[in-house]
Amino acid sequence: MPAQLLKGGPIAAAIKEQLGPQVQELRSQGVALALAAVQVGENPASAVYVRQQQKGCEEVGIAYHLHQLPADTDQPALAACLQRLNADPAVTGVILQLPLPGGVNPRPLQALIAPAKDVEGVSPANLGWLTYGTPRLAPCTALGVMELIASTGVDLYGKSVTVVGHSEIVGKPVALLLLDKFATVSICHVGTAERGELADYVRRGEILVVAVGKPAVVRGDWVRPGAIVVDVGINRVGEKIVGDVEFEPAAERAAFITPVPGGVGPLTVAMLLRNTVAAARLQQA
Repeated sequence: MPAQLLKGGPIAAAIKEQLGPQVQELRSQGVALALAAVQVGENPASAVYVRQQQKGCEEVGIAYHLHQLPADTDQPALAACLQRLNADPAVTGVILQLPLPGGVNPRPLQALIAPAKDVEGVSPANLGWLTYGTPRLAPCTALGVMELIASTGVDLYGKSVTVVGHSEIVGKPVALLLLDKFATVSICHVGTAERGELADYVRRGEILVVAVGKPAVVRGDWVRPGAIVVDVGINRVGEKIVGDVEFEPAAERAAFITPVPGGVGPLTVAMLLRNTVAAARLQQA
């Protein structure tokens, strides 16, 4: 039987429906939520994400402000912009759009965002809370992956999970979130592939999460029969958008699989909105 599609749209819609009344409740308490996005220069992928953020904010009643900076903005000027947003009591959430122009290092800038306003969950403080097993604001895409897995109804306790990719926004935080559910997690990366062992690890995974940004880095015939496959990758191949997993053969073997597009993407925005509401509550505590 072909795999059941794990579509993010319906789950994201349900989350937004829950967030609307929460935003109204905070507003009745005198808390007006506002998400500030900082974008440097022009990037097509970033522009798409900005539009999705704005639409999502409108749907749940969060104000959205885009701070569009010139492409030649340097590190000190960008840092000053973030510090102004940190100090602005009218701003409840701050997101720094990536990628940044060459020569601008995102890490110290992300670390500069006040932890209680870091709605992307990428500051050292928030990643530290995640490591402690008590996440406050966790990376949005990683949270979206967890929502998709939860929607299958699977009990994660003791499950063998293979995560391909070890970025700070997906691979590492997903692994930590899964460990908190007592799954047995293997993290694979370029070193695993260079040793020729990637297929072996993929075949073990009852749950497979792939976030590399390379089309067909995971072959469909590697997927364990009955596995849950969450493909985070977004790649353009000719006129098509594809993931990191070879979809058709993987779908013949898996029990559940995310489509690309339409899987993780809608949930990333929903988790950003949820984090913005959580950030507002943190700031009131």
